[in-house]
Amino acid sequence: MSKIKITIVDDHALFRNGLKILLNTHPDMKVISEAANGKEFLEVIQQQLPDIALMDISMPIMGGIEASEISTEKYPDIKIIALSMFGEEDYYYKMINAGVKGFLLKNSEISEVTEAILQVQKGNSFFSQELLYNVIKNFKAQKETESETANLSKRELQVLEEICKGLSNQEIADALFISKRTVDKHRANLLSKTNSKNTANLIMYAIRNKLVTI
Repeated sequence: MSKIKITIVDDHALFRNGLKILLNTHPDMKVISEAANGKEFLEVIQQQLPDIALMDISMPIMGGIEASEISTEKYPDIKIIALSMFGEEDYYYKMINAGVKGFLLKNSEISEVTEAILQVQKGNSFFSQELLYNVIKNFKAQKETESETANLSKRELQVLEEICKGLSNQEIADALFISKRTVDKHRANLLSKTNSKNTANLIMYAIRNKLVTI
């Protein structure tokens, strides 16, 4: 199996170098390029397209939101994982709308980083559990508003909660003692009812409407 090609986009060279060294020790991964900002990223991917881009949100010259929007439109096969700091929750919806498939806190363990890369490469979404907890905690601290549940059934809410835990459809089926085909149908219904483009949108919908607890 060919290695997963990775580009690291962050304005701190020390962070990039450290992450590069750690990722290159993984037998299935190879960092092929780096960039200090979104503009550099758009330039380097013209030379060689990565499979995964680890994208900082806040950078000089061009930030992660704009770089993600431009790159995913031009190169839809690139999968982007946002690198986040605490306090950047306001940007998450914009990053998801820009095409981001996952979110990692920058203080994550390398094991979580590699798991995120593997999951996103498979076509799944990935949210750091610590990040999800922090987002939900911040929403709970805000003024209570009436939730829109999009007429979700009890079973759909159960499936939604398992999705937010990062489980695959087969794992959800095993946990709820139903068939994978049934989970597939529930996931499709959830995306349709909530007008979510992808799993990342669906998870943020659940958080915004206080439908899940971590």
